[in-house]
Amino acid sequence: MDNVNKLKIGRYIQQKAGYKAFTPFTFPPTGGFVVTPRIYKKNEEAIRLVGKLDGIMRLLPDKDFFLQMFVNKDATFSSQIEGTKATLQDAILAPVTEEKSQLHPEVEDILYYTKAANYGLERVKTLPISLRLLCEIHEKLMTGARSTQHAYPGEFRRSQNWIGGKTPADASFVPPAPDDMHSALGDLEKFIHAEDEYPLLVKAGLIHAQFETIHPFTDGNGRTGRMLVSIYIHHMKLLELPVLYLAGYFKKYQKVYYQKLQAYHDEEANVDGWLEFFLEGVAETAESGIETCDKITALRDRDFVKIQKLGKKSAASTLEIVRKLFGQPIVGIAEIMKWTHFTAPGAYKVIDRLKDLRILEPLGDAAYGQKYVYADYYELFDDVFRDARKGKNRK
Repeated sequence: MDNVNKLKIGRYIQQKAGYKAFTPFTFPPTGGFVVTPRIYKKNEEAIRLVGKLDGIMRLLPDKDFFLQMFVNKDATFSSQIEGTKATLQDAILAPVTEEKSQLHPEVEDILYYTKAANYGLERVKTLPISLRLLCEIHEKLMTGARSTQHAYPGEFRRSQNWIGGKTPADASFVPPAPDDMHSALGDLEKFIHAEDEYPLLVKAGLIHAQFETIHPFTDGNGRTGRMLVSIYIHHMKLLELPVLYLAGYFKKYQKVYYQKLQAYHDEEANVDGWLEFFLEGVAETAESGIETCDKITALRDRDFVKIQKLGKKSAASTLEIVRKLFGQPIVGIAEIMKWTHFTAPGAYKVIDRLKDLRILEPLGDAAYGQKYVYADYYELFDDVFRDARKGKNRK
């Protein structure tokens, strides 16, 4: 099928230093992008599933506790796309690890991302999606974080960057030069706020691809651009709660993700190919979210019935602990003491009670500083943990 949107969105311009940089034309192109019947169909399916996810989330009790796990999972995958080896378990363990030396050296990549994402979701309540907001998010993401070069947190780049290769001359992609970058950013900001006829999810896909094309920061562009998608979808009220995060999908199909973006900002841009990939990702992610929410509801109901069988006083305190476990499903004795204000012996009794109810189980077999995991819940977010647990149970 011919790609209607195989149009020029920019061209490579020779720079004084001897390389060519991709320079976007006015965005969107004159006449706009054509939303083909095929794209409309994929958009409708994605919108249907997003609406279903939104409906389920609205009915989910304790949803504010669950939300943080969706953010943590996205932070992990988005950081892993950029080469971070730390895992979701590393990130969830970070607040309960007494010795900082025990943390994976790259786990802070995930923690900074989580901090920036939470900041962005809160900040957008008072500040429109704008270049200023992007700079503020980038500052939270990169201040103190590891970077391949000086990240200049919160500042747009003042020099040329590139993707792949050791120099712009042998790079796989060279974004616009700084002067052209500012013009392109201005167009993007206007596009975000324009009242146009583009379906919102199509527009979200175009925003992400154009942001990655501009690559306005010296480092952290991929992570910032992926946050922008989630914030935009939530801000446009497609979801009451921001639980649609695409980093897991982009990580799963990472090579295709890069190929589709590369084709998007080719001189003969394959916009349709990118939009199809993006909309399929929204649909797949929403469907996965629906399944996760259904399982959370069933698990919550099952475990709350167990707890209600305890004495009235024990049931009330135990219910409150389990609610907190939805946001922090891996704990040590210190967390239980903090949550309950019990002494250590009292907190251990709580842990024993939760173990007897098969809500908590030991995480590993540490001789000191044993951690405990709400395993049936945590495995809904961590496929690696779930598969390892299944393998262990089969032995």
